[in-house]
Amino acid sequence: SYEIRVQDHLETYWYEWFDGWEICNLEDGEVLLRSAGVDQSALHGALNKIRDLNLTLLSVTRFPGKGI
Repeated sequence: SYEIRVQDHLETYWYEWFDGWEICNLEDGEVLLRSAGVDQSALHGALNKIRDLNLTLLSVTRFPGKGI
């Protein structure tokens, strides 16, 4: 399981790019992406999409197990 934080909100039309990720636009202007059971390949895919959208990556956190 992973949690990714990025700066700036994501418009809802970008959500389909992050299939398998829960997306939450936070009040402080950050976006939180969470996944359960995502492997390294899917994590790198999400990070590539964040790069492609020119979003500022703030943090990546790994959680043990399949749930968050």
